[in-house]
Parts: sequence; C-alpha cells; structure tokens
Amino acid sequence: MLFRRRARMLRWLMCGRVGPVWMWKALLLFVAIAFAGQLLGVIFSKSTVQPPARSIFSPPDAQGPSLGPCQPHNHIMFLKTHKTASSTVLNMLYRFGEERNLHFALPLGYQLGYPLPFNAHRVKGYRGPRVTEFHIMGNHMRFNKLEVEKVMPADTFYFSIVRNPVAMAESSFAYFKEVAPAFRKTKGLGEFADDPHKYYDPRLRNNHYARNLLWFDFGMDHNANFSIALAQRGEAMIRRAFKLILVSEYFDQSMILLRHALCWPLDAVVSFSLNARQQKPSSSGGMSGSWVGKAAAAAGVSVRVGHAQVKTAPNLSLTEEQRERLRQWNALDWYLYKAFNRTFWEEIDRFGHAQMEQELALLRMRREDLARVCLRDGGKPVEAHRIRDKNIRPFQSGLVKILGYELQPGLDNTTRAACLRLIRPEIQYKDLLDAKQFPRALPAQAPPGQQSQGLIGSAGGSLLRQDSSRTGERLVGGKAGGRMVLEGERDWDGSHLSRSNETLKQEKGRLR
Repeated sequence: MLFRRRARMLRWLMCGRVGPVWMWKALLLFVAIAFAGQLLGVIFSKSTVQPPARSIFSPPDAQGPSLGPCQPHNHIMFLKTHKTASSTVLNMLYRFGEERNLHFALPLGYQLGYPLPFNAHRVKGYRGPRVTEFHIMGNHMRFNKLEVEKVMPADTFYFSIVRNPVAMAESSFAYFKEVAPAFRKTKGLGEFADDPHKYYDPRLRNNHYARNLLWFDFGMDHNANFSIALAQRGEAMIRRAFKLILVSEYFDQSMILLRHALCWPLDAVVSFSLNARQQKPSSSGGMSGSWVGKAAAAAGVSVRVGHAQVKTAPNLSLTEEQRERLRQWNALDWYLYKAFNRTFWEEIDRFGHAQMEQELALLRMRREDLARVCLRDGGKPVEAHRIRDKNIRPFQSGLVKILGYELQPGLDNTTRAACLRLIRPEIQYKDLLDAKQFPRALPAQAPPGQQSQGLIGSAGGSLLRQDSSRTGERLVGGKAGGRMVLEGERDWDGSHLSRSNETLKQEKGRLR
C-alpha cells in the first residue's frame, strides 16, 4: 500500500509539477549532443593542420616599397673592380639570376681572362654574336667594351663600383703583397708610400695591383703620366659605357640607387658583406681545413698557411703624409673617384634625401631580420676554419684571413636554401651555376699518379682546382687532367708560353 502511494506521488510530480518524461528525455539528448559536439570540436581543432607561418622571404617584406610600373632588368653587365666590395655585388647578381633561371656569361676558369683585356671567347659557351642569349656578366675582367658587346644584348644595363684609392691600396697590399713585386719588396704599405718609384717596375707582372688599379680594370693604361686631359678622356669613356657607378664607401645608398635603376625587389639588393678580411690577426686558424688546403695535401704540395704556421698580418699603418703620397701615386684613380663620388651625390639629390633615408632604414632593418633568421651568432662573420659546413668556407688569399658566415641550425629546407644563397662564397657559387648551366657526366676516376694534376698554382702560390673538361680547353701535349698551354698561346704580357708538360701557373690569378 505504501509503495503504491509513493509511485502515484512520483507520477504526479513528474507529470504535473516538473513536466512529462518525454521532455526529460529530449533535454538529456540535447545535452548529450551539445557535449559531444564540443568535445569533437576540441579534438578537431587540435588535430587540424595549421597553415604554415609566412616565410620571411615572402612578399611584401621581400618586395620593399613600390617602384611603379617598371619591368626588372634582366640583361646586366657588372664590371667587377678589385677591392671595392664587388664580391658582395656579384653575389646579388648570382642570386637574382639563379632564382629566375637566367643565363650567365661565366668564365672558363674563375676570371674572364684577367689581367688580359677581355675577349668574348673567354666566356664559356660563347659561339659568336647573338648565337646564345646571356643575361648576366659579372666576373673579373679588364674591360673591353667592343668584346663585351659581342656577348651581351644591346639593351644591357652596365654598372660598376669605385672606392677611395687609399683604402684600395690598403686592401690591395693586404691581399696582393705576395703577388705584386712592388709590394713584396717592402715591409709595410707606409714604406712603399714613402717612395713608390723605388719599388715599382711597370715591366714586372702583377705590378698593376700596385698602381691605378681602377684605371687598369676599366681597360686603360694605368702607367700613363697623369694629366687633366687624359683623366677627363677616361672619365668620359666610362660615362659613355656605364649607366651607373656605385661608391663602395656608401654601399647601402648605392644599393638603393641600383634597385631603382634595375627595378628589382628589395631582397635582391639586401646582402651580407662577403670576402671581407679580418681586421685583427688571430692566433689560430688557417687553410688546412679548407678544400684548398686538403687539395694541396692530397697533391703532396706544401701550403704556406695553416694551423702550424700563422699568417703574419701586413703592416698597413699610414701617416697623413703617406696617404697623400698614395693619392698622388694613384692620381688617375683619385681623379675617377672624386668625379664619380660627385655625380653619385648628385644622383642622390635627384632621388631625394628624405626618400633615401626612408629606404635606407627599410634596407637595414631587412638585413637585420634576415641575419637574425639565417645566421648563427647574430650574423657575426667568423674565420673560415670555424665554419662547420666546409662547402661554404671562403677561399683564403694573401696574408689576411677572409671571413665567412655560419647558417642558423634547424632551418626548414626552403629557408635554408634562401639563406645559403646570401652567404655562399664566390668560387663555390660560380661552380654551382656552372654545373647547372653546363651539366655533364661525372668524370672517370683519374689514375693515382695523375690526381695532383687537377691543381694549379695561382699567382700568389695558393692552389686552385683546374678541370680541363669543365673549361672546355683543348690540351696540348702532356697527360690529361691538367691545364696545359694551348698551341700558340701567349701570356698576359704577350710572351709565348711553353708547351712543356708543366701545368699553367697563372690561369686563375687572384680573386675578388
């Protein structure tokens, strides 16, 4: 009886006071569905692949301020002068061309016949005027416009870069002291500046590094006696041939002007300084860890610089009087520098100083961003032997150490490839482009007795690789695998070269 009363009371409460049973069932079902939906949403939100973060190399950061409706220049000739930050400029050209699959006018070796005046047949793959379209030319040459015009299209944009001749002399002395007889005879640059005529002989090979090097690179007689008329004729010749002359001391401003002249995106002119020398000597390092040192060891040839023998930094100290004497000694270069420095600032006046400052700030901020992403230790240059990746160690030349960079670890493949382009040294970059442009089958393994013939000595005693199958040069006499003297070939000074089995000693010379 008691049980029945309680059951009736419960039915009354459910149906009368709280609601019917079906309502409770519907409510419970709704709560269950809502809970399940919320749970599934959390699961799916965690498991869904997130869109990749925007790359630092993606527009608009990479593009920079708008340049209007202009079209980028693809036909470019850069006269790579010595000791003027020209290796950094060449890296920009290499990057721009590689990213767009452009065709480079590459040398057979590493320089376009330098120090001989340029000849079109020094370009690998050249088969006559207008047979092959070349987009970019920029390796070291002694300028010869008529021959360049045989290689490059009529609408080519010509530009170059100059530097204060006193600063050039300091850098040249550091790099070429063992190469140029005029420098080799002296203890320091100041001693040379005190009496250049005492040490300089214009008949000796490689002494062009010691006097009016800019004038020489532009293809003119660097030993000519200075006169205003001669200097003006040289300046006029350069102005007719080149649309823009940059100034090394104002490199960032130069890059802004170049970007606008070529209608290039901002990233194309953002760079890290390449082939820079160490300002203070270090007690460790050397070439034994570089591919040059290993090649020399494999060939059984001694390398003067290594861990066991420290480079002695050259004495570059100068008094103000000695600086003035170097300006007089390099009077033709000093005239060119003053003339093109003046017109450089006239270009900036026309460009607008306010706009220049704005774009300089963007350029430098962009460089800092790329250094933070790409480079180890905040982008500080390091000695070559400290770079873990041996493929990006810079070639070592002269009595100074050439610095390079280390990539940031842990980069994704796309970012790493883009960062690597920014820091790849000149020699390795040229080899990479050469291999892409002229793919070839792997050479057969040379017999042990011939392996060392793939090395030749540069003018200063350092070793470089030479591959005759790569350069396409015909060997005359001797064994295959070395660079042999061509039939009837002459040296840079016009003298006949020997056809003995000795490897050619002066082909590649000094770089940068």
